[in-house]
Amino acid sequence: MSFRKVVRQSKFRHVFGQPVKTDQCYDDIRVSRVTWDSTFCAVNPSFVAIIVEASGGGAFLVLPLHKTGRIDKSYPTVCGHTGPVLDIDWCPHNDHVIASGSEDCTVMVWQIPENGLSQPLTEPVVVLEGHSKRVGIVTWHPTARNVLLSAGCDNVVLIWNVGTAEELYRLDGLHPDLIYSVSWSRDGSRFCTACKDKSVRVIDPRRGTMVAEKERAHEGARPMRAIFLADGKIFTTGFSRMSERQLALWDTENLEEPMGLQELDSSNGALLPFYDPDTNVVYVCGKGDSSIRYFEITEEPPYIHFLNTFTSKEPQRGMGWMPKRGLDVSKCEIARWAWGHGERGEGPPGPSKTFRDPLCSPGRFYKLHERKCEPIIMTVPRK
Repeated sequence: MSFRKVVRQSKFRHVFGQPVKTDQCYDDIRVSRVTWDSTFCAVNPSFVAIIVEASGGGAFLVLPLHKTGRIDKSYPTVCGHTGPVLDIDWCPHNDHVIASGSEDCTVMVWQIPENGLSQPLTEPVVVLEGHSKRVGIVTWHPTARNVLLSAGCDNVVLIWNVGTAEELYRLDGLHPDLIYSVSWSRDGSRFCTACKDKSVRVIDPRRGTMVAEKERAHEGARPMRAIFLADGKIFTTGFSRMSERQLALWDTENLEEPMGLQELDSSNGALLPFYDPDTNVVYVCGKGDSSIRYFEITEEPPYIHFLNTFTSKEPQRGMGWMPKRGLDVSKCEIARWAWGHGERGEGPPGPSKTFRDPLCSPGRFYKLHERKCEPIIMTVPRK
């Protein structure tokens, strides 16, 4: 007699979120109130950048990771834009280079000094002008150095060579409406977009052609998001016709029907997905929610497996996601900021410490409240 497995085997079923102590948060930050569904935060192993309220233009803070506690109101900002900043993204190849897109229709690329800002930064390294309306999305190419993608409210996607400040590709006419999100594939050969016309598109930028398209991926009229997974599948978040929030998984070879579809709840905040390619876990954060849900993506049905929910008291205005190279995977003690003191060459603890600690860290979020930024460590217990 064979007993059917009731509980699915998974290394990540017991992942849990753990906020850091109060003195390790970034306090007294006036987070931007602009009505745009951006994360408002970007993190790398050296710095955390946060879009803030600014009078007479657009600005964002860049703080070394170790500079926790109360942030002085006079702390210098990056303030070269003439309109509110809508999106920021750190270069994956250089921890001191960040790009920003703004309502002033420009994209700017900034060089941050080694130890952070000591005075306001107003002069960008390069200004990229090509959009006719506000620029809501900027994202660096994952594998090619100095290649940046920007998408604006003019429904145009531009791919830039930042080194020479020239347009490499202009993708016009592929999107009839506002572009909500853009995500590169793992090797950077394609990217997928979610558009206000409810379609998800897979685009080959070199040829300027659409490889695949799924119309009405989510029936609802509210914003949706699409991200590429490591194996080439696409994960989307959106709304049903009855305004219920949904998750879906799609195979790019056949976009007729979703591989998996789940309904979450009836809240109205846009869902921001964050993907960890090493563990195949997707973290879903709703704007205005006070929770982070996480799901494991597997090869067998139903493909999307709910793992757990991290809940806190305060709603989130935005969220930053630390890349894997900024984590200390051998140790996860929150009293010591070993994951980055803003200094080069400071690596994780040696292998002798590995086996004493029962935790390893699969992810770290930087959650924006109205007046502060709170790091949250995602940990998975070892056996």
